[in-house]
Amino acid sequence: MKRYADVIVEISHEKLDRTFQYRIPEKLADEVKLGSRVTAPFGNGGRLISGYVVGISDKSVIEEEKIKDIMEVTFSEESERSTDVLLELAAWMKERYGGTMINALRCVLPIKAPVRKTKTKDDIILEKTGTRITGLSPGQTEIINTFKRSYESGDRTPMLIFGVTGSGKTEVYIDMIEEVVKSGKQAIMLIPEIALTRQTAMRFYDRFGDRVSYLHSRLSKGERYDRFQKAKNGQIDVMIGPRSALFTPFPDPGIVVMDEEHDNSYRSESMPKYNTRETAEKLCSLTGAAFVMGSATPSIDAFCLAQSGKYRLLRLPERVSGRLPKVVIKDMRQELQNGNRSMFSEELKNLMEDRLKKHEQIMLFLNRRGYAGFVSCRKCGFVYKCPHCDVSLIHHRNGKLICHYCGHEEEMKKTCPSCGSKYIGGMRAGTEQVESKLTELFPKVRVLRMDMDTTRKKGDYERILKAFSEHKADILIGTQMIVKGHDFADVTLVGILAADLSLHISDFRAGERTFELLTQAAGRAGRAKDDGMVVIQTYDPENPAVKLAAAQDYEGFYSEEASYRQLCGYPPFMHMMTVTVLDEDRQSAEDFIQKCADAVKGEGIFAVGPADAVISKIKDVYRKCFFVKSMDHDKLISVKDEIEKIKEDDENFKGRMEIDFNV
Repeated sequence: MKRYADVIVEISHEKLDRTFQYRIPEKLADEVKLGSRVTAPFGNGGRLISGYVVGISDKSVIEEEKIKDIMEVTFSEESERSTDVLLELAAWMKERYGGTMINALRCVLPIKAPVRKTKTKDDIILEKTGTRITGLSPGQTEIINTFKRSYESGDRTPMLIFGVTGSGKTEVYIDMIEEVVKSGKQAIMLIPEIALTRQTAMRFYDRFGDRVSYLHSRLSKGERYDRFQKAKNGQIDVMIGPRSALFTPFPDPGIVVMDEEHDNSYRSESMPKYNTRETAEKLCSLTGAAFVMGSATPSIDAFCLAQSGKYRLLRLPERVSGRLPKVVIKDMRQELQNGNRSMFSEELKNLMEDRLKKHEQIMLFLNRRGYAGFVSCRKCGFVYKCPHCDVSLIHHRNGKLICHYCGHEEEMKKTCPSCGSKYIGGMRAGTEQVESKLTELFPKVRVLRMDMDTTRKKGDYERILKAFSEHKADILIGTQMIVKGHDFADVTLVGILAADLSLHISDFRAGERTFELLTQAAGRAGRAKDDGMVVIQTYDPENPAVKLAAAQDYEGFYSEEASYRQLCGYPPFMHMMTVTVLDEDRQSAEDFIQKCADAVKGEGIFAVGPADAVISKIKDVYRKCFFVKSMDHDKLISVKDEIEKIKEDDENFKGRMEIDFNV
């Protein structure tokens, strides 16, 4: 009997985003399965191209003489539930978030690559720590028991654990996962930051031994494939990692846990631009798994769903050990009036001196890298900008001006290229400059810096964090990667420099992101026996995000932010879709974006724009966008389908289109 395969070819072009039917030769009959990666002739020239098998049947849908044979199977999945679920999930992602089916499949299906034959250092860093917490607080115990009752009864209402920093959420996750694993199922533990992978994996290894594995973006394709295969073959029970770990092909997943649910890194930046929380919820509905989220600062969207009853809200209002730190706000405008031109307030300098004398540790957070910020002339206002991107160049200590988007470099001149003035220099501070000024202030201080520049190589994260945990440094300076979930017992002082850097950007979530960062940063202090102190330095001390973060008052912030969102018609109270067009030809981009915007019409649908994107040009590609709002998410899906059809039918437009929901 002849059999045929429906194949999605590996071309990311909307016009080819459909299946093509191929004949399965008898010699490959046992190898071609759902999810198989195959090679087959494509087009009139018969060039060989790769694709994925998404369907198998006994009937042809076109004339037999026009059907070509599959040439080779490059990766064969067993036809089983894990593959079926991932294929269904990919189809849902394509429909909900736009883009092509092949892009969705690339997200969810493992890519075969040479499997490493020998152990590397990265394989053997997990060791027993001997620090397993044996006692649980009453609040932790209550949540674990609530989960057990719900799980055993078949109640799969998603759960949101709202717990202050240091309240022991990780231990709760471990107990929940242990309960699920005992029943013969598997668990996915999502974490937002690559730097947290090893620390979290070690805590799970204490409980589950070598039945735990982990993923992060620094692994090679072969290493990732190897770990996915172990999960598929039943060699592990728990997979830990960032958003891509969600697509681990476990045969029978029983729980997905999403730690630090609020974190922006859970949103994909490439098509399909999926929301990990929504996608995890969909995966759990397909598999019957439980879905648990946790955060000290839940996203406004998730907390709104909890308030409405769609999620079950569970609270951990107290720390397991230590107390919430004392937080003070320092107005840097007043510091300047008092003659202090340093990047450190007088109080922060005094507190750092005190902690160093006591041999306690300090963390300094600045959400900015580079030696200085943008370079401008104080006389004429000239700003060095990238010739390829609509952004300012950043001054680094090596004297180079660097674009952080495309990597363009040029030398900084001593005088203004525009007016010849000598009053030209960097504005604000970067992590390198903080490190430089610290060593001037405290010559004997031992400093570690953690940002994108110091963590480029494999193992850099672990090396820096391990050194700090072993007291090989007194102060850790870093960008937001140092404020996410780290637990250092001897950190008693956290300094937050330029807290308002993220407040005044063109993003309706700016206040939410700032509140989250400040609260999470403050939560690194005083997590053990010694009380913690936090100094927030800002030029906008009256801003609600700053004041309420200092008070650790999430629900006060939620109330204020939700009122603002509702008044302005922003998510989660209205749904919003952003359509972005990218083209090297500016006129072509403008014409096509206008064509799409003109097509948006209908009751309950509101369009804004088109206009330049926030960054209007990157790597010589122009970026235009417009926004569509509606109370009904399904109406936005219909609009998405309509503009995707416009692109499919337009033979003149050669650029790209990206679609984002609720950002």
